[in-house]
Amino acid sequence: QVQLVESGGGLVQSGGSLRLSCAASGFSLGNYGMGWFRQAPGKEREGVACISMSRRSKEVADRVKDRFTISTDNSKNTVYLQLNDLKSEDPAVYYCATPPRLFGGACSLTAASFNNWGQGTQVTVSS
Repeated sequence: QVQLVESGGGLVQSGGSLRLSCAASGFSLGNYGMGWFRQAPGKEREGVACISMSRRSKEVADRVKDRFTISTDNSKNTVYLQLNDLKSEDPAVYYCATPPRLFGGACSLTAASFNNWGQGTQVTVSS
């Protein structure tokens, strides 16, 4: 069964850090570019970070560029999103996703480019 499972979300104080994990089963993440997205209540899903299949290209959304980092561990079939200096605008459900194989291995922050999604993990920030 092809599946992505996110974990690592939770409640953290403003300025704190979390590391989100996205573990894949049923397929190898090394064959895909990966994306992290988030969706807050009443807002559209937005791209946060992505990494190409080669792992040589990464992109982080401007609003989180100096605070969030994407990384992978192909040996664990897992992609990570490190969240530092969390702010009041960061609470959301965070999702990882892979695109169709035909998309190739490019890095993309466009949700419509992805068709395989995890269930999400909630990040909450207290002031």
